[in-house]
Amino acid sequence: MVVERRRWLILALLTASITINLLDRQVLSVMAPLIRDELKLTNTEYSYIVFSFMVGLTLAQVPAGIWLDRRGARFGLPAIMVVWSAANALHAGARNLAHFVGFRFLLGVGECGNYSGGVKVISQRFPAGERALAGGLFNSGTVLGAFLAPPILVAISTAYGWRMAFVLPSLLGLIWIVPWVVLFRDEPGSQTTAHRTEFWPLLRHRQIWGVMLVRALAGPVVHFYWYWLPEYLKRERDFSMEMIGLLAGIPFLFAGLGNLAGGLFAGMLLKRGRPADFTRKMAFSLGAVFCAASMLVPVVPGELLPVALICAATFGLSAMAANHIGLLTDMFPAKILAGVTGLTGLCEGAVNMTLTLVTGIVVDRFSYFPVFMAAGLMPALAVAALFVLVRRVEPMRAGL
Repeated sequence: MVVERRRWLILALLTASITINLLDRQVLSVMAPLIRDELKLTNTEYSYIVFSFMVGLTLAQVPAGIWLDRRGARFGLPAIMVVWSAANALHAGARNLAHFVGFRFLLGVGECGNYSGGVKVISQRFPAGERALAGGLFNSGTVLGAFLAPPILVAISTAYGWRMAFVLPSLLGLIWIVPWVVLFRDEPGSQTTAHRTEFWPLLRHRQIWGVMLVRALAGPVVHFYWYWLPEYLKRERDFSMEMIGLLAGIPFLFAGLGNLAGGLFAGMLLKRGRPADFTRKMAFSLGAVFCAASMLVPVVPGELLPVALICAATFGLSAMAANHIGLLTDMFPAKILAGVTGLTGLCEGAVNMTLTLVTGIVVDRFSYFPVFMAAGLMPALAVAALFVLVRRVEPMRAGL
């Protein structure tokens, strides 16, 4: 009973860590209307700032994952937390585009290992039938952070200015470190086994490329909503900052429900004797159907209906994300899991960097219409990668 309670407490701390991660990450997007007006930044220049974050996030994904596999999560995750909290606080001193680009790069480097470390810990502490639910609860921290960010950050900026909106949330990460170090212990031998596995030859396996493409095609859609939703609501739908604070977080509440629904749905199928292969493919396919709702966003009228459609899309994306964590833990042993997760993040980051720049250019020259079309179609392509490259969801042993 004590072990059972401890692993759920550990999961709660992991969820809190990624909530703080996303709260810090969202400061820029929520404050973007104020920052852009003060610094006179175009959509394209704003995309440069977001792009620099993606560069840091992408370049550090695999090194951070391998480092966590070898050093363990007990002190690895706090080290990552210190780096990104400091980088986020530095934004308060930014005075021009170059400052934001540099600080955003550092934030990306610091934040990249949080997700990989969380997936690794879940694979060690939870049985196969509970991993999608545990992964969904963990990943719900991303949407909880995104949901809480608009009202909290708008309130801080209203009271103290947008610069303090970068400083105050950064303190939460330092507070988190204390209970984590007290409560969590690495699995015995978890650091040494990673040394005996040759990591890069794994790229010979089509399944590795399959899980990389699944994340690369679905993950960037989430980033679009994180970074561009407040801007879209203000510029295209004429939302005030107060309305953004009130409504911009609602799609992320539905994303949290999607995490839970995706995990519970997968757990129900597994308990009924359905194999992991059927379970993951069914969950991914249903999630992609919900994601298609985003294609209607640019053409519907009013204020609430576009937000409702985005809610459906974020629900589907998060159901897919929860099952992507389950997919990784179904297929790969814990000793290389943070590294493999880092590879999927590397592939996602490469696509993210490209689409971030393209989004700014497309919006400046055309409109948001093509962007929302792509946001609805890319999750369907992720499902295609699951069927074509992964093919069968089962544990990989050869060469591992």
